[in-house]
Amino acid sequence: MIYLKSDEEIELIRQSNLLVARTLAEVARVIRPGVTTLELDKIAETFIRDNGGEPAFLNYNGFPNSLCTSVNDQVVHGIPNNKPLKEGDIISVDCGVKLNGFYGDSAYTFEVGEVLPEIKALLQATKESLFKGIEKAVEGNRIGDIGYAVQEYCESRGYSVVREMVGHGVGRNLHEEPEVPNYGRRGNGIKLRKGMVIAIEPMINLGKRQIYMEDDQWTIRTADHKVSAHFEHTVAVGKNTCDVLSSFKFVEEVLTLQS
Repeated sequence: MIYLKSDEEIELIRQSNLLVARTLAEVARVIRPGVTTLELDKIAETFIRDNGGEPAFLNYNGFPNSLCTSVNDQVVHGIPNNKPLKEGDIISVDCGVKLNGFYGDSAYTFEVGEVLPEIKALLQATKESLFKGIEKAVEGNRIGDIGYAVQEYCESRGYSVVREMVGHGVGRNLHEEPEVPNYGRRGNGIKLRKGMVIAIEPMINLGKRQIYMEDDQWTIRTADHKVSAHFEHTVAVGKNTCDVLSSFKFVEEVLTLQS
């Protein structure tokens, strides 16, 4: 069942996503070699609670933390731990918030110190593919149009698209219908309608697309152990345009000041 949101509900979802955006910026301030992902997790949880929200991921289906922190060849759902980040790592930070009864969900992949040019290029292409997908999130298009836009952009540059992990609807629940794959055929899938709110989240690998789950039953890694990037926005489908409810503005202000 796909729930169409009213304008008022979309504004509440926007507020949740702006808290996610500001939380990611707090995390961005401290990402550097030597910091642990558990430290990032504590910063995020404190900031979310101080601003009236609840960490959406904490205890979600048993997940033990507030952030998913996925380093290098970890694709998604990495569990924060005490292992320090190293120069040249990348880390996907996926954050969810519940505020005023509605969820926000967004992710950003960060560079730790100086990363290799080929990895920097993967991150850039993954983020650009997210916006290619967002361009297609308008009424009258289909889910397959979003996936095709992401897939075509990334595969034409030699990267591979994770198939098993997908985007999703967002609203009063963290994961709602429909699923939003990052691959697909144009003109295929559910027709998009105004009021649909979805998370679009390309997970793009430097190497092959195959993945596996670690023994912790959460962490997803690339099978060839090459790095993977992940960017995510929550968006509202509109008549002629897509309304991006989450934001990278706060993160990128922090990153600009640091550079």
